[in-house]
Amino acid sequence: MTSTRQSPFYIKLAMVLISLIALFYIAVLGKSILVPLVFGLLFSVVLLPLAHFMERKLHFPRSLASILSVVILVLSLAALLYLVGMQITNLADDWPQFKQQVTSSVNSLQQWISSKFHIRIKQQNNYINNATSKLLETGSSVIGDIVLSFSSTMLTLVFILIDTFFLLFYRRLIIRFLVAVFKEENSVIVFDILTHIQTRIRQYIMGLLIEMVIVSVATALALWILGVKYAILLGLITGLFNIIPYIGIFTATLLSTIVTFATAGATKLLLVIATILGIHLIDSNVLLPVVVGSKVRINAFITVIGVIIGNAVWGIAGTFLAIPIIAIAKIIFDRIEPLKPWGYLFGDGKEDKDLPPKDAKERAILKEELKEV
Repeated sequence: MTSTRQSPFYIKLAMVLISLIALFYIAVLGKSILVPLVFGLLFSVVLLPLAHFMERKLHFPRSLASILSVVILVLSLAALLYLVGMQITNLADDWPQFKQQVTSSVNSLQQWISSKFHIRIKQQNNYINNATSKLLETGSSVIGDIVLSFSSTMLTLVFILIDTFFLLFYRRLIIRFLVAVFKEENSVIVFDILTHIQTRIRQYIMGLLIEMVIVSVATALALWILGVKYAILLGLITGLFNIIPYIGIFTATLLSTIVTFATAGATKLLLVIATILGIHLIDSNVLLPVVVGSKVRINAFITVIGVIIGNAVWGIAGTFLAIPIIAIAKIIFDRIEPLKPWGYLFGDGKEDKDLPPKDAKERAILKEELKEV
C-alpha cells in the first residue's frame, strides 16, 4: 500500500480537509464537554505551582492541596465579581438621570426625523408602540431563554471547577498515560511538549492577568483625571473585556460610552472614546507584545482567524480559548516533523529557541522535571 508521504498532493489535501471537518464537527458536537475541560486545563496549569507548594512545603495530601487550590480560585473570582457588582449597584442610583437623558435624546431625534424626513412625531410614536407590543408578545420566550442561558452558564462553571480539581489530582496519571501512548523513542518529544505547554500556558495566563490589571488601572486613572463618573467601573470593564482579543475593546468602548452618556451627557463622550482607544493602542503595540505576545509566539493573522473561528464554534468562550488552543497546537507542530510547516504558518517569524533537547543531559533533566509534576 502506498504511504501517505508518497501519495499525490490532492489525496493529502483531501485527507487534511476531511480531518479538519471532523475536528470542527467534534468541537461543535462536544461543546458542553470540551469547553469546561479546556478551561479546567488552563486553570489547573495556573494553579499547579500553588498545589506544588502545598504538597511539598506544607505537606498536604494531594487531594487536599487540589481542593484548596480550587477554593482559592473560586474566592479570587468571587472577589472580582463582588468588586464589579458594588460598582454596578452604585450605577443604579443614576437610573432616573439615565432615563431622563434617554428621553431627552429620543425627543431630539424625533424632532430631527420630523424635520428631515417629514414623518410626524405621532406616526413615529405609533411605530414605537407597535414594535414595543410585538416585543412584549415574545417577552416570555426571551425571559425563558435568559433563564436557561444563566442556568447553563452556572452548570458550566461547576463542571469547570470539577475538571480543574480532577486534572490537578490525577496529573501524574494523565502524564504517564500520554507518555505510554507513544513509542519509547518518542518519549523525549512527548516530555518536551508537555513541559512547554505547561510553561507557555502559565506564562500566557499570568501575562493576561498582568495586562488586565495595568489596563484597568490606567483607564480608571485617565477617566478620573477627566472627571468622568464611575471611572473605577469603566476601568474594570475595559480591563476585563480587553482579555478578549479585538472584540473586547469595542464592547468595552460601547459600554463605557453608554455609562458616560447616562451620567454626563454627550459632552464627554468623545473624550472617553479617545481615552479608551488610546490606551488600547498603547496596550496592543507596547504592552501586549512585551507581556503576552512573547509567550505564545503566534502571528496576528492567525490570531484573528482563530478568534473568529472560536466564536463561531464555541461562542464567547471560544474567543478566549482560541489563542491558548492555537499556542498548544503550535508547540505540537514545531516538534513533529511532518507538521512543522503548520508551525511556521502559526508562528511570528522568529526562531523558537525552545525546541526539543538533543543532549542526553538535557533529556534527563527534562524527565526529572516532569516526574516532579
